Amino acid sequence: MLTLSLERLRDLSLPIGTSWLLADCMEARGKQELWMRQKPEAIEALRELAIIQSVESSNRIEGVTVASDRLRPLVLGRAKPRDRSEEELAGYRRALEWIFTRKRRVVVTPAVIQHLHKLAQQGAGDAGKLKTRDNAIVEILPTGDRRVRFKPTSAKGTPKVLAELCSSYEQICSDESLPPLLTIATFVFDLLCVHPFRDGNGRVSRLMTVLLLQQHGFQVGRFISLERLTEQRKEDYYAVLQRCSEGWRDGRNEVVPWWDFFLGVLRSAYGAFEEQVTSSSPRPGKTEFVRQAVLAQPDSFTLADIAAQVPSASPPLIKKVLATLKKDNRVQVVGHGRGAYWRVIQ
Repeated sequence: MLTLSLERLRDLSLPIGTSWLLADCMEARGKQELWMRQKPEAIEALRELAIIQSVESSNRIEGVTVASDRLRPLVLGRAKPRDRSEEELAGYRRALEWIFTRKRRVVVTPAVIQHLHKLAQQGAGDAGKLKTRDNAIVEILPTGDRRVRFKPTSAKGTPKVLAELCSSYEQICSDESLPPLLTIATFVFDLLCVHPFRDGNGRVSRLMTVLLLQQHGFQVGRFISLERLTEQRKEDYYAVLQRCSEGWRDGRNEVVPWWDFFLGVLRSAYGAFEEQVTSSSPRPGKTEFVRQAVLAQPDSFTLADIAAQVPSASPPLIKKVLATLKKDNRVQVVGHGRGAYWRVIQ
């Protein structure tokens, strides 16, 4: 049973903590135009870094990675994919481009969701096609055994349920019967529970997040990678999804913890955006972009990884920034020589 239902949500009390998160995000939306005008020269640099991080992180959450020196050329469209992993990164970039170039509001329909899936999964035989077989979300235990964590909507029932989800979203947005951010968050959650495709469901949910936020005036996803922030909280992301999906099929599931996670990521994005454009320095330089790229790394990384994300920065500059962050106890180095890698100290 869909969570995005007026009957279910109308009488749901909003905890004070969720209300604060919601208010913070709404306040940030009101300030974003001012922030964008403060340092227009920095916006393009932020935009390029955000799209690189978004493409990398959304795919890496699903276990899809590419070599560091191939990341930027693929994302910026300057290289042709060589294998399936590279095709998936290039596809996600195409999907983001489609979202960011929309001039009019896009009515949310199953066809739109399938279009984003087709763009992101281009090259796969079932790109843009709903699943034809039942699927399940499986957890691999430390012992190596597999456990079914959640059974999504059946393949047979998916077309109808997906159409109902889109219809409910449009109705609630039209009636303004729920704060837009909660409507978006609940839509994305239900989409993940329906799991309408054989593969690529997580990526499509993140693309829909960016699209719907943009359509409601929340433009921060253009400049700060929401996907990177989600990846940094990947354990919490999966834990909240598991908690809130329990009882979903029977309409007995929680949704507030998911709202809190969703709003928390958005608030963090706005905080990072504000910091970038209101800092005391006249404009963020290469040093600051290297620093931002380093501190945004969710896992271990190498100097080459940072060079791929900030190609305008020289290796000596990257080493200098890493040395400063190490001195400030923000990062640590593991190993020596070519095999050395770095980690952000949480």
